[in-house]
Amino acid sequence: MSDYRDLRISVIGAGMGGLACALAFAKKGFKHVDVYETASNLGFVGAGIQLAPNMARVLDRWGCWDGIFAEATNIKSSSIREGSTNRELVHVEMPDIAEKYGYPHCTGHRASLAGGLYEGCKKEPAVTFHFSTSLAGVKSFGPDKVVFTAQPRNAEPYDVETDVLLGADGIKSTVRIGLLKGLNITADVEDTGQAAYRIMLTRDEMKNDPELLELLDADCALRWIGEKRHIVAYPISNKTIYNLSTCQPDVNFAAATNATYTTRGSKVAMLKVYSDFHPIVLKMLNMVPEGEVCEWRLRSHKPLDSWVLGAAALVGDACHPTLPHLSQGAAMAIEDAAVLAEVVSRAPGGGADREALSKALKVYELLRKDRTTLLVDMAAASARTLHLGEGKAKEERDRQFALAKKGQPIPDKWASPEVQDMIYSYDCVKEAQEKFDELYATLAGGANGHTNGTNGHVNGLANGHANGVAV
Repeated sequence: MSDYRDLRISVIGAGMGGLACALAFAKKGFKHVDVYETASNLGFVGAGIQLAPNMARVLDRWGCWDGIFAEATNIKSSSIREGSTNRELVHVEMPDIAEKYGYPHCTGHRASLAGGLYEGCKKEPAVTFHFSTSLAGVKSFGPDKVVFTAQPRNAEPYDVETDVLLGADGIKSTVRIGLLKGLNITADVEDTGQAAYRIMLTRDEMKNDPELLELLDADCALRWIGEKRHIVAYPISNKTIYNLSTCQPDVNFAAATNATYTTRGSKVAMLKVYSDFHPIVLKMLNMVPEGEVCEWRLRSHKPLDSWVLGAAALVGDACHPTLPHLSQGAAMAIEDAAVLAEVVSRAPGGGADREALSKALKVYELLRKDRTTLLVDMAAASARTLHLGEGKAKEERDRQFALAKKGQPIPDKWASPEVQDMIYSYDCVKEAQEKFDELYATLAGGANGHTNGTNGHVNGLANGHANGVAV
């Protein structure tokens, strides 16, 4: 029997999902893991990110959680406020998250998370990075080995033969385009109608304002909500930075003539969007230097019929992009990576049997697809709830916020203890270990077709904790 550790694993993209894939497979003992990244280096940028217990559980298995946690803020409460008045609609204490789930709920800098994963990869002899190298296309998905064309920035393209190809190349995924074409199905990227400003204010910028320092020094995540808009804010980087992430109607991109997902934003336009928000919010928005306003377009696509073709599989935003309102995008990609390494290591015959290897990848899809779809839908539902304008629906939502103070369910899914329990208690690796044989047995015959009829096997497995949690 072949040894699965000798399989060649090729990862396209070195974002969160790609780095996680490389580290997951290396930690599982795979000896040949190659990562292809278009950028010339990993100069990490970005803003804040929430580090939930289900993510920390995976990172700890890989030995990189402690360093990330050392720079993070342990969030002990959340406060949801009316944007225009700063009136608190509900305050949720979260003092015992670590006690309940084994890990705290933290906030950190994206660079800290990505850097922790990258440093973990660099310690693994099995992982090789190919920077300044993009994917030109996939020539063959099988039935034998996968063959793709790599395009270095300043050299001739060359073909790569690999045992497993993982598309962690994001919302614009080239792997997804080829995979879906091979399956004769389509799923175009679509606008969500939403965009986001991401802002970071330093302690030095806030030091002379006691009101703002109180926000920075708190262990609290805030949401200011208004009609079609909201702002999430929390401290990161050992409370040296206050991170704000907004969500508002996509006006600037909708008027643009190109397909860019980011643009240099206008401070005047940003202030106009939130002009009716409370002075404490406007004070922070006004602190952003004129030339440093950036706006992101939030994109998505409809759920895919399949994530797998032959020995190629999609990861993270390439197969289940999500709005940020549940703070689970990076966590889902990291969980994908952990499950992929687990199922490939369990392929009968050590991966030498190509059909068995493809079926093992289908088990990954079965384990992950229903759960990620649920979380993507919940994130979208949360946005609809938070963005209500004046009217009966908003009155009912605010009534529910008031009842939440007496222990009733909270309309904001992210702050809901019931939703938190469903998400934070989940152990993706444990489930993969327990369910692999059962799910593999359901995949009679070839594994390259759609999974209609097979996803029902995981209803109640991956999503069993969600009973009673309405979307």
